[in-house]
Amino acid sequence: MSRFRPSSRGLRAALAALALALAPTPGLSQSPTPVLTIDQDRLFSETRLGAEALRALEAEAQDLAAENQQIENNLIAEELDLTEQRPTLPAEEFRALATAFDARVQQLRAEQDEKARRLNRLRDEAQSKFLRDSADIISDIVRARGAVLVLDRRDVFLSADSIDITNEAIARINAAEPED
Repeated sequence: MSRFRPSSRGLRAALAALALALAPTPGLSQSPTPVLTIDQDRLFSETRLGAEALRALEAEAQDLAAENQQIENNLIAEELDLTEQRPTLPAEEFRALATAFDARVQQLRAEQDEKARRLNRLRDEAQSKFLRDSADIISDIVRARGAVLVLDRRDVFLSADSIDITNEAIARINAAEPED
């Protein structure tokens, strides 16, 4: 069975043709572009409003990390204590203590995992709210550029930088938000 393997010369030629197709054409650079791109993560993290939301979430994440570390330290000490008691306890009593310890570890792990999932949900919700709140500004940019579609830059394989509106959107959103 033969496999199709493009030659490096053919691949370079295809990429060069694609680059030429995406390159700005003199005299046409001001014409409307029907498709624009935006980097939603940068938009969220590099605007004052988004960065503020991220700082609050990061503080919660650090609190959770500290709590996890404290729980881990406590469990290590408890396990060590249980291990030291093992030679002095009847087998059934040790087994019961070990089973209870394992159940507590599993319960704590489930609780902490749920807290981490909650933080992820809060981040997603904060970003969604931010994007909803920013929709009018982004819509203004889209209308001004004569576009009909905005794609997240992560979903685009290759594009010309001239269709990315992230920097413009960041500047406009920051300008619309009063500084503290």
